[in-house]
Amino acid sequence: MIEQSIRIDAPPERVWAYLTDQELLGRWWGSAEADARPGGLLRVAMDGGPDPVMRGEFVELAPYERLVFTFGWEPGPGVPSVAPGGSRVEITLRPDGGGTVVELRHDGLPATLRGETVDGWRIVLGRLANEAAAGLRE
Repeated sequence: MIEQSIRIDAPPERVWAYLTDQELLGRWWGSAEADARPGGLLRVAMDGGPDPVMRGEFVELAPYERLVFTFGWEPGPGVPSVAPGGSRVEITLRPDGGGTVVELRHDGLPATLRGETVDGWRIVLGRLANEAAAGLRE
């Protein structure tokens, strides 16, 4: 299991929007399709590398507190062999003063993908933090 956390200088409601709104997802993660309801599609075409496309579905949504979705990759050259929906990501949001602590747990991945997935989440969570905080200054 991969576990990471980051503090974002934005309230949970704003961070939540960046996790569930497809336009806002596109600002930090990649071109997104997001139907933020249980069973709804979550598809993100990421930039970089072999242009992988992550596909899963929303499992649980507790607004401003907890988000769970499945995670995998559409087949393609150089793309990890985790079927769409083949792993699970849980994100919790905890208010922290005027900001939010985001805790991420990603379970169900092969051990061979641990290193690149840890690095990948570190990068995209940093981008989420920058975008959500910058949005308050717009």
